[in-house]
Amino acid sequence: MRRALDTLYNAAAYLAALFLIGTLIMVLLGIFGRLLDFQVRGTDAYAGYFMAGSGFLALAHTLTRGEHIRVTLILEHAGADGKRWLERRSLAVAMVLTVAFAWFSLRLAWQSHAFHDISTGNDATPLWIPQLSMAVGNVVLAVAFIDQFVGELTGTRVVVKPDTEPAHIE
Repeated sequence: MRRALDTLYNAAAYLAALFLIGTLIMVLLGIFGRLLDFQVRGTDAYAGYFMAGSGFLALAHTLTRGEHIRVTLILEHAGADGKRWLERRSLAVAMVLTVAFAWFSLRLAWQSHAFHDISTGNDATPLWIPQLSMAVGNVVLAVAFIDQFVGELTGTRVVVKPDTEPAHIE
């Protein structure tokens, strides 16, 4: 199970990297299009879609690597029992919020598909396509928070400090 979850987080991170490359391509296409006097419709919009998608798809990988911004001032002074209590409560709240966010992101993409919503720009992109990357990123983030919460409850959660490699646990 651990290997499957890590593969999921890594796959989302690689997809986020591809979306960043897509952002670069769209920006360069817009720049060179202006220089060479041709226009590709929607490059600004697609650059934004790719950027948003890369951000959402990278969230779970960032969480599991300990790279999310955390305020640990209270945790450092809480003691072992207080720290465990605070970690469990904060992970529970984060889990509930990300599951709700994932649900509503999926619902938004589904409704955009059902109602045939299109972007207001000159590219007329069906909105469910860029919204799908947000929904997938949020679902993977929700899975990551559920994974972290269950790991905290069972005592198998590996807390990774930023700029260190996670310990390998069998």
